[in-house]
Amino acid sequence: MRQIAIVQGHPDRNGGHYGQALATAYTEAATRAGHSVSIISVAELDFPILRTQEEFNSPAVPPAIERAQQTLRSAQHILIVFPLWHGTLPSLLKAFFEQTFRPGFAMEYRTRGLPRRLLKGRSARIIVTMGMPAMLYRWLFGAHGVRVLERSILWWSGISPVRTSYIGRIGELSDQGRRRWLVRAAGWGARGV
Repeated sequence: MRQIAIVQGHPDRNGGHYGQALATAYTEAATRAGHSVSIISVAELDFPILRTQEEFNSPAVPPAIERAQQTLRSAQHILIVFPLWHGTLPSLLKAFFEQTFRPGFAMEYRTRGLPRRLLKGRSARIIVTMGMPAMLYRWLFGAHGVRVLERSILWWSGISPVRTSYIGRIGELSDQGRRRWLVRAAGWGARGV
């Protein structure tokens, strides 16, 4: 059985979003399968945005970020769910990753060579919902905003493999289409992937 951390990245704390339904389906199936699940709801966290290199390099982090780091450090697998906004992560989620994945937690800079990756041994799945067709985002736009998360944040931290699922035309999905994705999310949760 695996330790799983779920990062619910929708910035609206009022809830009722499809990404939350996906995370719930994943969580319930993972729990039934015997996995241990912890949830980080980014919208509920209180933290400032980073504004300087000194802040980014500082080992001092806000208490909410410290708790998130502990959750992520103890996880073997991380699920990240968010809506695509302007082709990328919502700004609150990006600010969360900037605060959380700092030197000393995610990587360790060295005087020579590449940074040491401190989160090796963990895997991740990203589920992204969007209004545009998923194929258009992937092929025409190159999924640029999500690739930043995959390659500049997770990969540099040592998290691998990272699997990504894009759910396009979210506002036009039929009830049957929504149920199909919930079943997929539950399947991933049951397997802990």
